[in-house]
Amino acid sequence: MTATTAVKKKQQADSGPVLDWSAGHGPVTGALSATTGAFAVATTGAALSMPPAWAMAVGAAGALGHTVAGLRVRNAGRTLAFKAASWLVAAGWTTWAITTGPLSWAALGSLATIGVGMGAGARSVALYEEAREEEAIAAEQRAIARELSAERRAIAAEWVERIQRICSISVKVLAVEKWETGTGYSLDLEPQGGITYERIAQYSVQLSADAKLPHGCTATATPGIHQGRAILDVTTVNVLQEERDYPEDYSPLSLHTGIPWGYRTNAEQIRVYLREQCALVVGPTGSGKTNMVHMILAGFARAEDMLTWVIDLNAGSAGLPWVLPALKGELQREDGKPVRPGIDWLASSYEEAMLMLDAALAIGLHRKKAYQDLLAKANTDLLPISAKIPQIMLVIDEGAEILVSTDRQMKQLAKKILEVIRMLRAMGIRTVLTALGATGSVLGNLMIRREAKVRVALTGGETEGMDLGKMFPGRRGLRVDQAPYKGSGFMGTPESPAGLFKGWRIKPKQIREITAATSDRHPRLDDISAKAAGPAYARRWDAERTAWMHDLTNTEPDNGAGVPPPAAPRQGLKLSALTDHEAAARSQNEETLRRFRAEIDAEFATAPDPHNPDAPAAPGLNLSALRGEREQGPAWLSKVLEAIKATGAEGMKPSAVAELVGKDRKTVRAALQTAVERGQLIYRDNGPHSVYVHPDHA
Repeated sequence: MTATTAVKKKQQADSGPVLDWSAGHGPVTGALSATTGAFAVATTGAALSMPPAWAMAVGAAGALGHTVAGLRVRNAGRTLAFKAASWLVAAGWTTWAITTGPLSWAALGSLATIGVGMGAGARSVALYEEAREEEAIAAEQRAIARELSAERRAIAAEWVERIQRICSISVKVLAVEKWETGTGYSLDLEPQGGITYERIAQYSVQLSADAKLPHGCTATATPGIHQGRAILDVTTVNVLQEERDYPEDYSPLSLHTGIPWGYRTNAEQIRVYLREQCALVVGPTGSGKTNMVHMILAGFARAEDMLTWVIDLNAGSAGLPWVLPALKGELQREDGKPVRPGIDWLASSYEEAMLMLDAALAIGLHRKKAYQDLLAKANTDLLPISAKIPQIMLVIDEGAEILVSTDRQMKQLAKKILEVIRMLRAMGIRTVLTALGATGSVLGNLMIRREAKVRVALTGGETEGMDLGKMFPGRRGLRVDQAPYKGSGFMGTPESPAGLFKGWRIKPKQIREITAATSDRHPRLDDISAKAAGPAYARRWDAERTAWMHDLTNTEPDNGAGVPPPAAPRQGLKLSALTDHEAAARSQNEETLRRFRAEIDAEFATAPDPHNPDAPAAPGLNLSALRGEREQGPAWLSKVLEAIKATGAEGMKPSAVAELVGKDRKTVRAALQTAVERGQLIYRDNGPHSVYVHPDHA
């Protein structure tokens, strides 16, 4: 209880009950007010010898005024009569009391009787008026329902005839529901004779044309409540034609409640659920694919249980708008702390992408072992994702092209990407791949078709490389010319079949706003995952790793000897003021970046390099054990090497090594293969009799 509340209660206790003088009169208080007022007027009038006719004149005026007011609000006749009679009776008693005296028992008794009658009558007319008002509302609703019902019956009859004529199918319309957005309606159909919705879906184009729907509007059949029902969605307003900005609602989102990726033709948002699903976004040049990527990153930035890693080998252009403003210190938080980038890691080169993918694989495999107790406690085989254990979303721009590339480096990246897709679903690491077209080479990979259940095809009217049949198998009636607008296309998710949609327009200014608004919302990578990721993740924002983001100078061709030509002396104006301004800006950017790295180091500090004993020790996670394990192998490997050396030229099978160290064969085989690459062992491939031999006995 606050002090203010205590004072108010004490004042109320001292002064008695609090009366609300602004409240209206009820049956009791109204009758009491009328009788006490009449008694006061009669007493005063008798004492001052007031003419009795004045009281009757006032009562008549009051009766007339209430009658006029009641007519204006359309009160019932009995209500008007009661109010007028109340005024006249009160005026008559007052006139009589002034004449004969108000203090007699007869005067007081008659006044009390009048008061009781007024209260009972007021209650009666109030109940009558309430019932009358409710009946009027109900009658109005019935009239509206009759009007809507007539309109719906007309719509139902029209579509029954149309489907019978075009599809040769008899259907029964069970309901017609108009969309709240006013852009169309849905019909609940029951096809006769065991026909399913797919038969109606085949004639989507013909039905739309026969209904004379506007361009961009369709009549699309989808599954109903059971196999014997179908839903026909009819769009009457082309919402894909207009451009809509990304909503300014930057409220928190969650992986479990879905991330908005655009809106359907009925103007309703589409939410995608990526806890177990990967996503594939295809779109030719000029279709709005880059804008779609930014819209996806905006949704991920708003989520409280997701971290976004971006791979874009095209100079990192997909992620730079989410990173540079924060690193340059162009954004400010209210508490004065540096604004964190809108994404958690950005890779623009092959080397950085390999570091990122290796870190993702290390995190996923380490989570499988480290979180066994948590999985058992939650009684699930899916890692419980939350702000404490966030999901990692890998957004790979033109990643589908990487998977089908014949370049040697791209093949290495493709191998890592497929490993992430194949192995790390349960541990909360999923991917969003983009591609330039829905072609057989892109969709030919079984892993993509099986795991990327969320699929987006941005058409923009482009027909080349847009095989919607391969993109959305089993979905008929989809044509590119239905979505000729930039940013529009088709989207299908496990929750909803493929259909028309459009994405919001998001511009650089709004990207900055979202980055600043969601800076304190991004989760931190859990300690177990950060330990597995190692220095590659902890040092991702180091100056040497982010120098390419700030390097805006043009590279001059060399002179043939591999050395750039010396810079010619500048002539003309010396803009020293601008030079000083640029130097100051660079200094400010470096200071902001230093503060940001200091904050990252405070959260994810790493141990000093074990190969540099003079380096000062830093508090935080000691990742030297993992570094040593990667360079020299696990601790039990030395024991295995000695055992293999003792067997001589005969060598040891992987199964025997697994029994020796008590590890599973997969772990043992990976460690032995790494030892082979380091030259510590030699592998003799002899089918089921393959063995590992020490180099001394090879």
